[in-house]
Amino acid sequence: MKSNFYYSNACRRIATGLKDILNSQENVLPPSVSNSPRAAGDALENLVSGSLCSLLGDWCKDFSSDFARRAMADLSFIDKEGVCFLVDVKTHRENTGFNMPNLTSVERLSRLYESDKDIFSIIILKYRIDKNHCIKVTDILFAPIEFFDWSCLTIGALGWGQIQISNSNNIHINQGYSRKDWMLEFCDRMEVFYPKEIEKIGERLQRFKDVRTYWENKNDIWK
Repeated sequence: MKSNFYYSNACRRIATGLKDILNSQENVLPPSVSNSPRAAGDALENLVSGSLCSLLGDWCKDFSSDFARRAMADLSFIDKEGVCFLVDVKTHRENTGFNMPNLTSVERLSRLYESDKDIFSIIILKYRIDKNHCIKVTDILFAPIEFFDWSCLTIGALGWGQIQISNSNNIHINQGYSRKDWMLEFCDRMEVFYPKEIEKIGERLQRFKDVRTYWENKNDIWK
């Protein structure tokens, strides 16, 4: 089913409200950790979990933030239409270098999207740290993964493959994009990705054949 939450202005209004709430609070980090993206990220994620449910209002029928660190999502909610949103919260400090955060496993996503009532959503909070060590949120993106243009995504070689943001400084959202079209592009990407991985594995296999030959011909001085 098509999610009215995303194919309307609801998610944009909530992103704006979330930004206002986060910036209205004294998000001060100790000087000793103010340069730590992990510390700032954890602080922002906790604030999102504590604020999002109330912002969702009537859209939210059930809310949870009880997820393990390695889970697919940081929080989830079921909306009034019975759609389940798994939400991954990512933070990005502005004026930092190249940044390629993992989003999710290609296998996990492909299985999740066998159901039209499941949506893998991403909240990206862009922020800066001011001279008083306060976190200031500059922008928030709140969208399902299928709105993320493939020009700003890539596949990383971990397990079945990991969908990653190519560069957090450059994210392009296609508002209202078709899930079917996005998934077909996803399959096209995987058809290119796996043959390249097979080629890499062949090269690595040959490397250790060479290593074996070296050691087979080497005098055993450890006896």
